[in-house]
Amino acid sequence: MKTSTVVVVLLAGALIGALVTGILAVAVMSLRSSSRPSDALAGSAGEPMMAAPPAEMAENFAGLGGVATHGAGPGGGGRAKGEMKKMMNFAAKADQADRAPMAPAAVAAPKPKAPAAEGGERGGSAEGAPTRAWFPETFLFEPLVVTDASGLANVPVKVPDRLTSWRVLALAHSREGAQAGAVASFLGTLPAYVDPVVPAFLMAGDEVRLPVQVVNTTDRELSTSLTLSATFATLSSAGGALKVPAEGNQVQYVTLKAPRAGTVGVKAVLGGTDAIERTIDVKPSGMLQTVSAGGTLASPRTLELEGPLQPLDGSEKVRLMVFPGALSLVRAELSAAPGRGGVAEDAYTLLLAGRAAGLLTALGATPDAAAIRDLGVLAGQRAIRHARSPDVPSAVLLAEAALQHEHNPVLTRLGERLAAQVAGAQRPDGTCQGADGWTLQRLLVTTSECVRAVRSSQGTSPSKARAAQVTIKASGAFERNLARIGDGYTAAAALASGAVSGSVKDALRLKVLADVESRPDGSKVLTVQKGVVRPDGLPPSVMEATALAVLALLDDPQAPTADLGTALLGGYSPAWGWGDGRANLVALRAVTAMFKEKVPADVRIVLERDGQGVVSGTLDAAALQDVLSLQADAAGSAGHHTWTVRSEPAVAGLGYSLTLQAHVPWKEDEASAGLELTVSTPPALAVGAEAALVVSASAPAGEQTVVRLALPAGAQPDRPSLDALVSAGQVTRFETEDGAVVLHLAALGSGATFTGTVKVVPTLAGSLHASANTMSLEGQPQVVRAFAPRLWQVK
Repeated sequence: MKTSTVVVVLLAGALIGALVTGILAVAVMSLRSSSRPSDALAGSAGEPMMAAPPAEMAENFAGLGGVATHGAGPGGGGRAKGEMKKMMNFAAKADQADRAPMAPAAVAAPKPKAPAAEGGERGGSAEGAPTRAWFPETFLFEPLVVTDASGLANVPVKVPDRLTSWRVLALAHSREGAQAGAVASFLGTLPAYVDPVVPAFLMAGDEVRLPVQVVNTTDRELSTSLTLSATFATLSSAGGALKVPAEGNQVQYVTLKAPRAGTVGVKAVLGGTDAIERTIDVKPSGMLQTVSAGGTLASPRTLELEGPLQPLDGSEKVRLMVFPGALSLVRAELSAAPGRGGVAEDAYTLLLAGRAAGLLTALGATPDAAAIRDLGVLAGQRAIRHARSPDVPSAVLLAEAALQHEHNPVLTRLGERLAAQVAGAQRPDGTCQGADGWTLQRLLVTTSECVRAVRSSQGTSPSKARAAQVTIKASGAFERNLARIGDGYTAAAALASGAVSGSVKDALRLKVLADVESRPDGSKVLTVQKGVVRPDGLPPSVMEATALAVLALLDDPQAPTADLGTALLGGYSPAWGWGDGRANLVALRAVTAMFKEKVPADVRIVLERDGQGVVSGTLDAAALQDVLSLQADAAGSAGHHTWTVRSEPAVAGLGYSLTLQAHVPWKEDEASAGLELTVSTPPALAVGAEAALVVSASAPAGEQTVVRLALPAGAQPDRPSLDALVSAGQVTRFETEDGAVVLHLAALGSGATFTGTVKVVPTLAGSLHASANTMSLEGQPQVVRAFAPRLWQVK
């Protein structure tokens, strides 16, 4: 279809007065109208959504609720709003086949007139209307638009098919530092249109009652026909003739049944006036089971795997991810890291932003300076918030990360202050931190982290002297307690700190090697003994321990660092890296230290099952910086099969992760790690009526846990009830997403149970399935228990 083109003309000088050249950040977002009930759910039918400007950016331009307040030079400040309206022009270049052009900003759109009734349908046309199918809520985000010498910049964009008012936010600054911003809007509409309300997802087996709204904005009655159809689903009605009063609307309801997983399409045609098509992702309703394996492709890998038994129809999938050494992992983490939250995660993001340019250059890639800078700004703002009055553990995490930004004086000073705080916390015996109930093992691991944090600050003579003093005192603590270090993880932490040498170093190296074990694919990992914890008191994952072992053994040519690195490559997940922020801090340092050689171009990757090809792909020269992801349907993978993964030619620096997955019928779950969860729902549920979910959870004493409450399609969480749990101290934080609420529960005492109420509001009627509720240990997503889902009957 053809889409209207809008040219946004921006004059930065109108925002900042006397200006020769300026920089603009521009975003265009949908303004949802409360008068349109369809806006509550429309627009999330599986299409990709562009992110809105980060909140941290908006904080730098406070007070921009339509009026700029930061103009620093002549013409700045409150003048910006009026000047911006004068200088913004939206020239609609629409083909005759396109819909009505967009109205200019700050100019009311004229009321459309009904065309003469020809061919029998009033308000229609002889030809069919183009089908609308692209519905992002934000379709333009340009954080760096450079104006010309006159302060003028043109930003051509394609306007989506969403019928709404669009809001344009422009923030500007001059080279002298003057700042301002303004907001304008324009309207996208049609004389008459149809809008089916669809949820972001459905579950296989759902029956949902969908509203279909027809709107007539003209001053004449609309007599036309409504035609409804669906692909890979069934509808209770195909539509029919209807009449819509002048300047009125009519809502019809249709029941959609989605029998199996896949993608469902819903199309509505309003005579010859409008046509719209939306898609819905239908998820499998059973219990997800996965089988995974990983390693490197130094030679063809043959794996004997047992696929999930009794898979539901259409749910068997296989995914092969190939990581071209450290380069692809750095690229993947630059994209994924900003979406994670927490002190350790934000410290990791800040560290990654500081090292990214050097790492990418060393690995043969060209850094995107603007993207890295933006990531650094975002991570820096988060780090500064954490460091306003930090405790020593937070200072340890943030110090090294802040000091990676040597060209940022604010972060450099922050890093120096945090390093000094950590050094000041060292005891006369050389240990750092500690509290009642701590084991010696935890104290020594924490001391290792403190030493590394202080040693990262050696830019001046005083900081070098401080680092040397802390190192010497810590080395004495490690030497005195050498006989009491009985596990490889603690020994690796002491070695990686750089505070040991000589015979102590040799003895610790032997302790690390004693806990290294081999896997069937030839890779090696560092096992974690029972009772061993990291500085925050949580048991480290095997991947985190393995990464620490790599850092500890790098200078030993006889150590199996290559095999340890193989396990690290295979253990990477694009979703959470190698685990939480602490694990990622260690693992990325290890991977980038291990795999520094470039991967050859045009490497072919092949996946076979029982000798038959399943999927293949090529790492070409232009894509060596990216993760190669190959996915395919894998019907018939249940039970025992032989899988082969190979690269042509074989490349030692290529890591792979192979995952078989399928949904199987639910069965009674067994207890796991002492995690128990019950969620009760009201017996009667109705559209628009608040429903209280009573959540009860129990876990081992002292363990922080994560509860994921699954919601059916259309159920919207009530944020005040979630805020109340945080205010009461029962929940440390929460996140909401389509189909779920994630609660991070505070640690419970012995025998204690969490009980809380989460309120939700159903917005769709029907028989709706939710996915499984899950409960896991904080920082250990692999320790998880799933609970069978329930069917929601909503009237």
